[in-house]
Amino acid sequence: MIGKKTWLIPDGFLQPKSTGDQVSHEAVCVLNVTGEKARIQLSFYFEDRDPMDSFFAECGSNRTHHIRLDQLKDQNGEEVPRNVPYAIKVDSDVPIIVQHSRLDTSQEALALFTTMGYPVE
Repeated sequence: MIGKKTWLIPDGFLQPKSTGDQVSHEAVCVLNVTGEKARIQLSFYFEDRDPMDSFFAECGSNRTHHIRLDQLKDQNGEEVPRNVPYAIKVDSDVPIIVQHSRLDTSQEALALFTTMGYPVE
């Protein structure tokens, strides 16, 4: 078995502005090497408000899926808030691999980073 069913990403932040042609965004990058489609739930945790836990995505069998957080909407049409720090819990019904990436274009000298999520046993 490759992967875990629960992953944590403690540092999330969607920039409120972008410069140039590229949009500031984050992505939860999923790799599913199982023989089954992964059904994924994303829960967002904040410093000063209740969690948002009605975000869902899927990743096909033996596929990748880059879940763009600036384009994600929950079951009620709510978006991930910008300009607010958050953490993310990623739950899947099959083992997956999770990586987090951020493209910050809020300044002319843009920044890109990526890091692996923390797998939960």
